[in-house]
Formats: sequence, structure tokens, C-alpha cells
Amino acid sequence: MSVTNTAVIPQVSGPATAGPCGEDDCGIRDVLDRLGDRWTVLVLVELSKGTRRFRELERAIPGISQRMLTLTTKRLCRDGLVERTLYPTVPPQTDYRLTRMGESLAGMVSALADWSRDHKDAITAARGRWDEDHL
Repeated sequence: MSVTNTAVIPQVSGPATAGPCGEDDCGIRDVLDRLGDRWTVLVLVELSKGTRRFRELERAIPGISQRMLTLTTKRLCRDGLVERTLYPTVPPQTDYRLTRMGESLAGMVSALADWSRDHKDAITAARGRWDEDHL
């Protein structure tokens, strides 16, 4: 096939397609989709500090709207990463906490944040060198 070939190669259908996990679907796309969401990581980091009420989360995450926090927490609950407890008070109070699975993910997210912090200057320098050579 030549470099200029623009033909679309049909995707193999069926459950067994090779990817980052080999022949099975290990769920990496679902996890990356969730982590790639703008607010998910920030909610996970905040909940890694302990149980939070909805308004506490909203105040702790600058720029998040009530609607986006609602959607994000619902998605995290659906994925089994966050547990939501609703108290029958007036007005209703809602607490959110990480599940055991959510805690394990939050630990990895924290490790990634630490790595990013430790390598920020090196990445900035590498980008500068690249830009000088290629722009």
C-alpha cells in the first residue's frame, strides 16, 4: 500500500479484535473516556480527601457548574467508582465517597499527577527544543 493510499480499511467485526489488551476487550477505552472527561479527575482527587457533600464538591472544584457536577457524579456512581448517599432531610442532603475501586483509581490518578508535577519543567524544555527545531 502506498503512502498516498486513502482507502478505508473495513474494521473487523466481532468480539475478538486485537488492541492494547490483545484479543480481548480489557475496557481501556471506557476508562480513558472517563478519565479524559474534563471534570472526572478533579472530582476523584477531591473525593480522595474524604466524603464530601454536593455543595462542598462544587465549592472545591473551581469552574464546575451544578449541572456538570451532577452529570460527573452520576457517571462515576454508574461506573462503581463513587457511592452516593441521600439523606431524607429537608432540604435533602447528599454525600459522595469513593468506593474501594474508586480509591484504587484515585491512587493511580494521584501518581500520574505527581509524575506530571515532577516532569513539568522537563516537558516544557523539550517542547521548547522541538519548537525551535521544527517551527
